[in-house]
Amino acid sequence: MRYLVTGAAGFIGYHVAARLLGQGHEVTGIDNLNAYYDPTLKEARLARLTGTAGFRFERLDVADQPAMQRLFAGERFPRVIHLAAQAGVRYSLENPHAYVESNLAGFINVLEGCRHAGVEHLVFASSSSVYGANTRMPLSVHDHTDHPVSLYAATKKANEMMAHAYSHLFGLSCTGLRFFTVYGPWGRPDMALFAFTKAILEDRPIQIYNHGRLRRDFTYIDDIVEGVVRIAEVPASPAADWSGEHPDPATSRAPYRLYNIGNDAPIDLMDFIEALEQTLGKRAVKEFLPMQAGDVVATHAEVSELRQATGFRPATSVRDGVARFVEWYKEYFQVR
Repeated sequence: MRYLVTGAAGFIGYHVAARLLGQGHEVTGIDNLNAYYDPTLKEARLARLTGTAGFRFERLDVADQPAMQRLFAGERFPRVIHLAAQAGVRYSLENPHAYVESNLAGFINVLEGCRHAGVEHLVFASSSSVYGANTRMPLSVHDHTDHPVSLYAATKKANEMMAHAYSHLFGLSCTGLRFFTVYGPWGRPDMALFAFTKAILEDRPIQIYNHGRLRRDFTYIDDIVEGVVRIAEVPASPAADWSGEHPDPATSRAPYRLYNIGNDAPIDLMDFIEALEQTLGKRAVKEFLPMQAGDVVATHAEVSELRQATGFRPATSVRDGVARFVEWYKEYFQVR
């Protein structure tokens, strides 16, 4: 099978592309290698892919409409996995236009490309952040998500709605995946585990928001990737029992589905930090701060639909996942 993976030099995109290549698929990867964080890390991920048979890379920004039109006109991709986006809740407070350009303009270019090229299945990244002000746990794809608390979350919610419109209008099979706090080797420097590890090893304080009273459904990267590649093989189809009188947000009369991908085992942030301290053999200097704008107190993924559709349920423990990340970090940065 031939896949297009957008954001192929990113954290999740790199791992998804590597898994698909390992299964013998052909992968065209695109990425703009922007400087949201150090491009050296993106280039290092990319270097591991470019030596693999079946991989082709094109430096391309999904927000570049003419370039995206040429890409879809030049090749046929039965399946598209769209992972390119401007990430980060906090950065959306500083540079909102980056989110409009990448997450909205970029996504419409992907949708238009899929529509005109006859793509069989579009899988796209959403986020647990779309649940916003929802506090009923666990968070279910059958819940409405009408109260985002950050611009990043609002763009991901918009992506879900845009995909549904294209699914309804043009019969494009679309599946949205709501990722829950992904971590692991080759992760992003702006995410908690990476930032905490770096600070602890450098004897600097770690910043802990809401005075540590946060709870997250931390999900290891290999579990995320397994869910993505399995879902890619299950094109969304119309739900025969869908009713406009009682509309289910997760399904539709159109070929459209939403799934959570989370560990379904949330832990307190302080326990997560303790697992990191034990792995490093070093205590963190902790700086406790108030709740940050755009953040939420807790997340917990309800994943029964994912399990039913794919037979898979994420199960990597935080202690195992943190240990694997630290092993990678020390090797990559040559920390003794």
